[in-house]
Formats: sequence, structure tokens, C-alpha cells
Amino acid sequence: MSKQHKVLITRRLPVDVAARFDKDHDSILNQEDDRYTSEALLEAAVGMDALVVSSSDKLTADVLAKMPKSVRIIATVSVGYEHIDVEAATKHGIIVTNTPDVLTEATSDIGMLLLLAAARRAHEGQALVRDNKWQGFAMDYNLGVDLMNKRLGVLGMGRIGRALAHRAAAFGMKIHYHNRNRLTPELEEYAGGAVYFDDADEMLTTCDFLSIHSPLTPETTKFLNAERIARMPDGAIVVNTSRGGVVDDDALIAALKSGKLRAAGLDVYEGEPNIHPEYRNLQNIFMLPHVGSGTVETRNAMGFCAADNVDAVLTGKPAVTPLN
Repeated sequence: MSKQHKVLITRRLPVDVAARFDKDHDSILNQEDDRYTSEALLEAAVGMDALVVSSSDKLTADVLAKMPKSVRIIATVSVGYEHIDVEAATKHGIIVTNTPDVLTEATSDIGMLLLLAAARRAHEGQALVRDNKWQGFAMDYNLGVDLMNKRLGVLGMGRIGRALAHRAAAFGMKIHYHNRNRLTPELEEYAGGAVYFDDADEMLTTCDFLSIHSPLTPETTKFLNAERIARMPDGAIVVNTSRGGVVDDDALIAALKSGKLRAAGLDVYEGEPNIHPEYRNLQNIFMLPHVGSGTVETRNAMGFCAADNVDAVLTGKPAVTPLN
């Protein structure tokens, strides 16, 4: 492929992915990983044929209205695309793509890690050992709860939700789920014989554990609020690997402090990396820094998927994973 096309890449990419873009295109690589402001992004986009962005780049309708006419495709290296106004992009003739499928297994592995870590008080246990405060074995010390025979509610049964349910069923959990549409019998069977709830609020009343896999939309913003937490059984555990904005931080923190919720496991946060400061003061929460897709294999696959989309569109072919 000739290097006739100009591609702006807004975040640092894995080495192999960056090398491919550098080989195939006249690419601007952000090796310092500095985040672009909207103004800087628009300035840098002048003369570009393609933008490769991430969820940290906010491509609102206002930004897209000012986007240089040369830009033909915006490829986000993520599954979620709430940071891009796809309708506005379509209006201005810009194709938008994402990277579905390739991060399902890695993210569901992290979901399972969060379930186990929250249930077994991993944060507290590790701190005891690291801080040299462990006093030795005791029968009643730092006790967690089993996953076996517990009811797991899955909010959002897309690819990642189904993969998480499949894993959890192997631990003996009883799977319940809410989704916009009911799964086929075959997919329900794959997801551990999952039981469908048309009403998410009704499902919450059955959840010893809740794993959130919902995209962030106006309808799901702060879905898990104080009222819905109150519906859950006392001592339930909440895990989130989707988007931080689906959870009302103040409500979750209050429930963890009061004991209404036993524990939580979070990989995503509203406003990340500037998370709610009270999370850091809680011992009954296991936190990770948005690493759901953070394996070498998965991040490479995400980057290569974005590259495939850019290559296709810039050579006059249909995008591989278009959003519009």
C-alpha cells in the first residue's frame, strides 16, 4: 500500500500496530500519548484523510461540524462509541468505525476477576500482606462469600455479558439477565442457562451479584442509583466493566459504607482517571485502572481492526466494522 494517505493517531498505540500504520500510511503517531483538546485535534486534523481515536477523544456535533473536509473516516480503538456523535459524523459524510468482537474474552476475564476479588475481599487481604499486618491463619478472619449457587444478574447480554455469564456458570452461579431483547435459546444455554427478565428492576431483586455490561446511553446514565440499589438483596456485590457513567457514584459509595452492599469491583469510572475520591477510602472495593481489554493480544487486535477499517475506506472499500 502506498503512503499517499495521511492518518492522525491521537493516542499511543501498541508497537506492532503503530509500525503497521507507519508502514502503510503517512501517519502522525502520538508517541508521547499527550491528550488532544478539541481545538488541538481540529488543528491537527487539517489535511488528514483519517483519524484513529480513543474513548478519551470527545467528538461532539460541534467538533464534527468543524472537522476538515479531507477527513473520510474516524476509527475509534474501542467498542464503545458514546464519545462520538455518529449522527453528526454521518451528516458530514464521515464514516465511523469501532472494534467489536476482539476484546470480548479479555474483558470478560476481568469481569470474572472482579467478581472473585470482590467476593473474597482481595483488596483487604493483599493490603494485610503488603503492609505486614497479617497475623496468621484464623478461622473467622477476613471471610468472604462463595460464588457457588449465588444468583448473578447480568445487565446487558451482548458478547461480553454472555462470555462473563458463561464463565460464571462454570463457578456454579445461577445466571439471570436483562437485555433489550431476549436471547435465542441457544445463546441462553451458552450463557449458563440464563433466565430472562424483561424488567431490569425486577431482576435486581434477585441479584446476589450484579455485573454491568450496558453501553452508556441517555437511558442508562446513572442506571444504578440509590433507588435501584435499595431493590437489591442486602449484602449484594456489584461489578462494572462497561462504562463508569452507568453507576451513580454517590449512591454506590453510600451503599458500600452502610453495608447495604457487601462489596464492589470496578474497572471503569465516571470522569476517569479523575475518579470519585471517596472510592479510595473504602476497603470493600476492588479497583482496576480500566484494563478490561489490557492484554497484548487484545490491544493488538483492536489496533489492527482499526487499521483494517482505515485501509478499507481509504482504498474505496466498505468499512469492516462500520457504525453508520
